[in-house]
Amino acid sequence: MSVQKQSVSFTETAYTFARELVEAGEYPNVSAAVSGELAKAKAERDREQSLLEAELKRRMALPLDQWEPVGKATDVTAGARAHLAAMAQKT
Repeated sequence: MSVQKQSVSFTETAYTFARELVEAGEYPNVSAAVSGELAKAKAERDREQSLLEAELKRRMALPLDQWEPVGKATDVTAGARAHLAAMAQKT
């Protein structure tokens, strides 16, 4: 695995957390703590994505007579339409 050097800034809270992980012996230094915690976060996102995809596949495999109605299509997009309208008014 290659290592990419990058300068980053942290909030006091984030830096304190990273230092606490180092002081607890979970990581040898702040850089390793940041990398390790990012790897954990990525693994969790990947797990959540896999669960979502599996649930969508399960639901898509259901016969049409077992699908639950979700309302009108305009109801599903109402929030997005309101957001876009508010954005358009700001410009």
